[in-house]
Amino acid sequence: MVDGDLPERMQAAALDEFGGPEVITLRKLPIPEVADDEVLIKVWSAGVGVWDVYERQGVLVPEGSSLPIVPGSDGAGTVVAVGGQVTDLAVGDLVYVSAATRPKGGFYAEYAAVQAQYAAKVPDGVPVEHAGAMSTDALTALAGLDTLSLSAGDWLLVFGASGGQGHLAVQMAKRQGLNVIAVASGADGVALVTRLGADVSLDGHGDLTDVLARIREATPAGVNGILAMAGGPTLDRLTEALVDGGVVGFAHGVRPEPTERPGVVVRAYDGESNPRQLRRLNELIEAGPFVVHVAETFPLGRVREAHQRLETSYAGKLLLTVA
Repeated sequence: MVDGDLPERMQAAALDEFGGPEVITLRKLPIPEVADDEVLIKVWSAGVGVWDVYERQGVLVPEGSSLPIVPGSDGAGTVVAVGGQVTDLAVGDLVYVSAATRPKGGFYAEYAAVQAQYAAKVPDGVPVEHAGAMSTDALTALAGLDTLSLSAGDWLLVFGASGGQGHLAVQMAKRQGLNVIAVASGADGVALVTRLGADVSLDGHGDLTDVLARIREATPAGVNGILAMAGGPTLDRLTEALVDGGVVGFAHGVRPEPTERPGVVVRAYDGESNPRQLRRLNELIEAGPFVVHVAETFPLGRVREAHQRLETSYAGKLLLTVA
């Protein structure tokens, strides 16, 4: 089914070669055709993440892609066409998507065709434009919480809590009944995670001896698990607050990778985009007020600036507006 007449071509930010932000250019491209298991989305917004940089550099290129490549794993918008095998989405639905597999191009464009299994209806309480920046980080945070497998009442430390994945993890952890210590970046980061419900909010740029003292004051028996959005010496010190046998979970791509030591278990994880995880994510989000914190918004024509901004420090997510 198709929602009215669609144009033959669309504006897109694409690349003909791999390299720095300068390789991304605006051009007119054909609107992708929709297969039986796909939906065509009129894009409202697209998230900008480090995985887009890897795609731009040629490190993580979606299987089956060919130049010119339209980047963008995350996006949100309106379904305008559905394939014959799609039964759970319809024309007019507002959806968000996390799709690492998308040989027909990503969300840096006015339209994107993706397999329906990677799309879900935008949950209540999240503006559709913000949902475009949420999906990959939210699904990754959910996988991290699954990896730690903590119980309600346990203490979780989120390191990098004011970042894209971290600020979403804080909110989902609270919904799972966990006590959350959020180690954020700077005063603005601390203010953000406090507003999002962290039980203890600390500045990771502060004196680590004082930070550890605050953690031990809050939970004398120790922290049950750590979600690490970054590695390095600060994380190594924070593991001193773990209970014996406590777990450090980190997403693949964190560098340097945490290493196991006596009394510390380390587990890596990846986010999964599939109908089950998307349903679980929506249930958690709809359990209460949920914030996707957007640090800065860029129109599609300023996509190069958005990629340059990725190299700087900010809280939350970066967003491209397309519609």
